[in-house]
Amino acid sequence: MTYRARVTGAFLAAVLSTTAFNGAFAADDTIKVGILHSLSGTMAISETTLKDAMLMLIDEQNKKGGLLGKKLEAVVVDPASDWPLFAEKARELVSVDKVSAVFGCWTSVSRKSVLPVFEELNSILFYPVQYEGGEESQRNVFYTGAAPNQQAIPAVDYLMENEEVERWVLAGTDYVYPRTTNKILEAYLIAKGVKPEDIMINYTPFGHSDWQTIVSDIKKFGSAGKKTAVVSTINGDANVPFYKELGNQGIKAEDIPVVAFSVGEEELAGLDTGPLVGHLAAWNYFQSVDNPANAEFIKTWKAYTKNDKRVTNDPMEAHYIGFNMWLKAVEKAGTTDTDAVLDAMIGVSVPNLSGGYSTMMPNHHITKPVLIGEIQGDGQFETVWETPGLVVGDEWSDYLPDSKDLISDWRAPMSCGNFNVATGKCGGKGS
Repeated sequence: MTYRARVTGAFLAAVLSTTAFNGAFAADDTIKVGILHSLSGTMAISETTLKDAMLMLIDEQNKKGGLLGKKLEAVVVDPASDWPLFAEKARELVSVDKVSAVFGCWTSVSRKSVLPVFEELNSILFYPVQYEGGEESQRNVFYTGAAPNQQAIPAVDYLMENEEVERWVLAGTDYVYPRTTNKILEAYLIAKGVKPEDIMINYTPFGHSDWQTIVSDIKKFGSAGKKTAVVSTINGDANVPFYKELGNQGIKAEDIPVVAFSVGEEELAGLDTGPLVGHLAAWNYFQSVDNPANAEFIKTWKAYTKNDKRVTNDPMEAHYIGFNMWLKAVEKAGTTDTDAVLDAMIGVSVPNLSGGYSTMMPNHHITKPVLIGEIQGDGQFETVWETPGLVVGDEWSDYLPDSKDLISDWRAPMSCGNFNVATGKCGGKGS
C-alpha cells in the first residue's frame, strides 16, 4: 500500500461530523459571501449559471435561518472573462466588501490570477470546476471540482476498455488547464503502450469559431484504420461552433467519439443536439442522476429561476457541496474567521447530489464519484459508466516525474501543499 493510500485510508476512517445550527437573524448584521463569476465575455455561457446557483443557495440558507444567527448577503461582481480583472475583483470583494468567503472562477487562468490575492489577504476561495492539479494545493483554496484522476484519467480508461480506442486527439483551448491535463494524458497514454504517432494534440484560442480545417484534420487522423477518439478540453463558447462543425462534416459518435470535460447540460442547451447524440462527457454529476436529493435540488432550481427549462450541471453541484461544507465549517468553528474555518473544513462531510456524501480531505480536495455520460437528443446525459465508489482527488499527478512523489496535507504538523514523500521535506509553501 502506498504512503498516499495509507494516509487517505487512515483519514477517511476518522472523518469528523458536525451538527447544524439554526437561529434567528441578528439585527442589522450580515455575513457577506462573494460571487466571482464571468457574466459577460467568452465564459459567460458557463459561468452565469453558477452565479444564479449561488444566489439560490444563499437564498435557501437564509430561509433556514442564515448562519450563526446572521443573514447571508451575496456580493456579485463581473470579471467579464478578463483574467487580470479576476484578481482586481477578488481584491475588491475581500478588502472593500469584506466577504467571508468567495465562490468563483472557472478557467484555471482566472484561478491562478486570484491565488496571490487570497494568499496575501488570507481569505478563502471555493473553486467549483475541474482543473489540472499541481499548484501546491493552495492553503486558501478548496477545490470542489475534479482533479485529473477524478475525470480525465477515468475517461481515457473508459474509451480504451469500452470503445477500444487506439488513436487519440487531445483538443483543447490554449491555456494552462488543457495544456497541463493533456501533458498528463499524453504521459498516461504512452505508459499504456500508445505510440506517439497515435496522439494528435491541438490548441485553439478562447472563443475560436472557425473549426472547418481542424475538424477536417481530425477526420483525416481518424481514417488510418484504428479506432479514434477526441478528448476535449475546449472551454467556453468555442464549443458551440466545434460541435456544429462535427455535425457539418458528418462525424458521428460511432465513428470518432468525443469525450468532453467542459461540456455539460448548460452548454448543450444552446446547441442542436441531434448530430451530437452518442458523444460523451466525463463529470461527477449529471442532471439525469435519479435520486431524491437531486430531484429536490432540480425542483428548487426551476422554482427559483421561474424557468422550467433551466438545467443543472456538475459545477453547480460542486458549488452546492462547497457551500454546504463552508456552512458546516463555520458552524463548527463558531466564527467566519479564515484560519478557524480553514482548520474546521478538513473532514467536513456533506451530501452530494449523485448519492452519498462527499468529504473534504486534508489536501483541500473532495471525494467524488466519476460518471461517463452519453449525450441524448433532449440535451441531457445518460450515464453509461460510473465508479463503484467515491474517488479521492489527487492534487499531484502520479504520471508526471516532477509530481509523482508529492502530496498535500494541510493538517498540523505537516501543513504543506508540496510534501515530498521520498525526501520527507516540504518543498512548497507551508504554514
